[in-house]
Amino acid sequence: MNRSKLRRLVLTAAALAALFAPALVVGQVQPGVASQPKTTAAAAGPVCACLSRHDQQLLVDFGDLARFHDADWKLGPPAAGVDRVVFMGDSITAHWNLSNSFPGKPYINRGISGQTTPQMLIRFRQDVINLKPKVVVILAGTNDIAENTGPMTQQATEDNLISMVELARANGIKVVLCSLLPAVDYWWHRGLHPAPKIVALNKWLKAYAARKGYVYVNYYPAMADAAGGLPPNLSKDGVHPSLAGYAVMAPLVEAGIEKALQGKE
Repeated sequence: MNRSKLRRLVLTAAALAALFAPALVVGQVQPGVASQPKTTAAAAGPVCACLSRHDQQLLVDFGDLARFHDADWKLGPPAAGVDRVVFMGDSITAHWNLSNSFPGKPYINRGISGQTTPQMLIRFRQDVINLKPKVVVILAGTNDIAENTGPMTQQATEDNLISMVELARANGIKVVLCSLLPAVDYWWHRGLHPAPKIVALNKWLKAYAARKGYVYVNYYPAMADAAGGLPPNLSKDGVHPSLAGYAVMAPLVEAGIEKALQGKE
């Protein structure tokens, strides 16, 4: 058997083995923060060493629907008169302690570290619509630029964001769109030069929100340094906010949520 045929057999076997492996939760994680692997079901067969945890996750549960499945079911609909708000996003949302930033507010965190907009779109019905919030806060797109699930065009990111917004509005949920945070490099995927791409996507987000009458929360000017990055006083790794960074973001998004609740989209 020649090398080409052998390689194809190995890759095929690896993919099949991964389909029966435990689904592990992975993605971008801040340095010093341990990842939290999670098994979704009993597995038949060994975890394939040929594939990374990220690849296994994409094969078994691309959108990571398992992550919040039980929590969503237990949460149930909001009580009468409660203005529930769901924060949808990636690790920047996932690491945000909403209880500390917004004490007493009925805010639900549905961020998953490392996720791209196609992954969020897959779980949008389960993790947002079915929770029946009054408002959804969407902060997404930096991992598209980081190519976490492969190279993506800005148009593809825009399309996914539009689809999430349209799903929300079709279900009576008000929308708060957020700008991406600044970054000059991604430490898990170096050399992509994200700064100008982030500026371009933010420009589109702002214009789209204005055209459609949605609330737009612009974190970028309050958090960017002269190079278009996230400075050390607001971040430890240049991508994720520190407590000081979240302290800057909190009043901005709170004002956006209040505006959306008042119907001033």
